[in-house]
Amino acid sequence: MTETTNAARAASSRDPAVGLEAVASLRLLVDQLQELQVENAREQGWSWQQIAAALGVSKQAVHKRYADRRFLSRRESC
Repeated sequence: MTETTNAARAASSRDPAVGLEAVASLRLLVDQLQELQVENAREQGWSWQQIAAALGVSKQAVHKRYADRRFLSRRESC
C-alpha cells in the first residue's frame, strides 16, 4: 500500500516528470482493479448492463473492453 500512497502523493507534484509518471502508475493500478472487479461481477452473474451502470459507462463500452476475455474462476486457475 505504501507504493500506492506514494504514487498518489507524487501525482500532485509540481514537477511534471514526477506527476505524470505517478499518474501513469495509478492508471495502471486502476485498470487492473477494474478488470478484477469485472471478473468478480461476471462470476457472480452480473450482466454487462449492470457492470456498465456501476462503472458509469455504456454497456457497449464495457462489453467491447472485456467480452473477449475468458475469465477463469479462481478455482479453475489454481
